[in-house]
Amino acid sequence: MDKRTRFVLEHERGLYTMTALCEMYDIARETGYYWLRRYQQGGLEALRSQGRAPERHPNQTPEEIEEAVLKLRRIHMTWGPRKLKRVLEREIPQRPWPAASTIGAMLAREGLVIRRKKRRRAPPYTRPFASADAPNRVWCADFTQNGERIDPLTITDACSRYLLRCQQVEKTDSEQVRAIFEAVFRECGLPTAIRTDNGPPFASRAIAGLSRLSVWWMKLGIVPERIAAGHPEQNGRHERLHRTLKQETVSPPAADRRAQQRAFDRFRREYNEQRPHEALGQETPSSVYTRSLRAYPARVPDPEYGCALQVRRIQLRGTLSWKHQHVFLSETLIGELVAYCPLTIGSTPSTSRPFRLRGSTATNG
Repeated sequence: MDKRTRFVLEHERGLYTMTALCEMYDIARETGYYWLRRYQQGGLEALRSQGRAPERHPNQTPEEIEEAVLKLRRIHMTWGPRKLKRVLEREIPQRPWPAASTIGAMLAREGLVIRRKKRRRAPPYTRPFASADAPNRVWCADFTQNGERIDPLTITDACSRYLLRCQQVEKTDSEQVRAIFEAVFRECGLPTAIRTDNGPPFASRAIAGLSRLSVWWMKLGIVPERIAAGHPEQNGRHERLHRTLKQETVSPPAADRRAQQRAFDRFRREYNEQRPHEALGQETPSSVYTRSLRAYPARVPDPEYGCALQVRRIQLRGTLSWKHQHVFLSETLIGELVAYCPLTIGSTPSTSRPFRLRGSTATNG
């Protein structure tokens, strides 16, 4: 600034020609004339350095579009650029909306992006999900864990990601959970399989890991699938739902259980009907899910076994009668019909294991 000021003031004095003056200041004549024009147009203030950025960007996003994007983001703080773009295109299709990368840049510029710490993840285990290629092939169920309170029970369809239930329970016992599943079965029909973890009431330490709830499922023709212990990634679709559920409904939690359930109900409607899902091509779960063709029966039938098997009903203490003896099997199967056949080694009956159980109530499939 000082050099430019001295240059134009020396020129105003008229003691040197432009050529001599430019040689004295070691600049080209074009530069000298340029600074002289700046001085004549705006005075000494015009000699200050100016930014090189253009005043107008031809590809700049219009202000009204940016405001619409930021407004939707502030309403749904957990929605990413792709979901925001999909919803805006669905609500106002005639307006040209920017790319998802441009929307992401807007959010970052306005401080609406929360950077998550990157962590190393195990490679995905895809084998359990191979059969979830149509609605009602596989349902997933689990409880979310919030500190010391287990809340709520969530049930989803693995293919469509449709959230069938998101309901609080006071206790994680078979009676309350069965009542919720019974309501879902009456409303949506029966799935082919239900995938859960190894906790109660889905599993127990009884024979084959069966619980009273899983025995009831098997009598309905539903296969209970249990992921390996310590491997929640085998039910990764459902676990990902839990992260979104906690972000939307329990941060912070509601004042009481009724208010919290209302928050869960609002989340379920929004998750199913409004929130686009990337795995569904940005469609909503409700647009993909269809009701099962297998209706819930009015009476749960007993299993049927072949004529060659011995059939017994488990007694009150979890035992069955075999050769005038009471053999303990499991209290989980009290009142259920099971089938067995004697084990033989050659022609001699085995004394260590007198029989092998057969049928849907005795083994996990």
